[in-house]
Amino acid sequence: MDKPQQSPNDMKIVESWSKNVTQWTLAVRGQHIESRRLVTNRAIIEAILEQSPRSVLDIGCGEGWLLRELASQVPELLGVDAVSSLIDAAKAADGGDFIVATFDELANALNKRQFDVAVCNFSLLGQVSVEHLFVAIPSVLNPAGVLIVQTLHPQVACGDLAYVDGWREGSWDGFDSSFVEPAPWYFRTLESWLALFSNNGLRLLEMREPVHPKTQKPASIIFIGIKDATE
Repeated sequence: MDKPQQSPNDMKIVESWSKNVTQWTLAVRGQHIESRRLVTNRAIIEAILEQSPRSVLDIGCGEGWLLRELASQVPELLGVDAVSSLIDAAKAADGGDFIVATFDELANALNKRQFDVAVCNFSLLGQVSVEHLFVAIPSVLNPAGVLIVQTLHPQVACGDLAYVDGWREGSWDGFDSSFVEPAPWYFRTLESWLALFSNNGLRLLEMREPVHPKTQKPASIIFIGIKDATE
């Protein structure tokens, strides 16, 4: 079967991140991103550890910070990212095993390995690529395995634009001038996020809305879904 074609915007996302590896790695490791430092890093770590997993798959792992945080408490860790330079940075800092693979390549790259928890932490930015990933997710989860997604809260991220699915222009607002060529990203309504779970053999267990202590608005939304036993 031929691999489904990615949209130009989906491909631009990978291209953009490939050009900002050093900048991003410095920002994450230097804790330059306030919302991550104050809210979202802790929120995703807690959501994962509450599942008491023996194995975690970090999809879109970037430079590997999350697996380094989990390394002392989770025996089996694997990070996957489409950007090879980010994987190089992750491997250099240790904290688990890492491989290069796109969302479309994930299931084949894992070669039937399955995990207690798969996590996507602010890594689901595309349209077609994300839809393909959700189709593959049940195959990479153990029975009763859990998918945890943290992403921008739709009601906050929508801004003044219409509350409908669609591509949005990217921006590096809040980052220093070393960041270049921001990628577009695909906006999804809450209804659309829920449909990604229900249409792909995942039953939603919980939604969380971590609140930023300064703005008193949601800094993100976290979806926790379990692999449907009937799938």
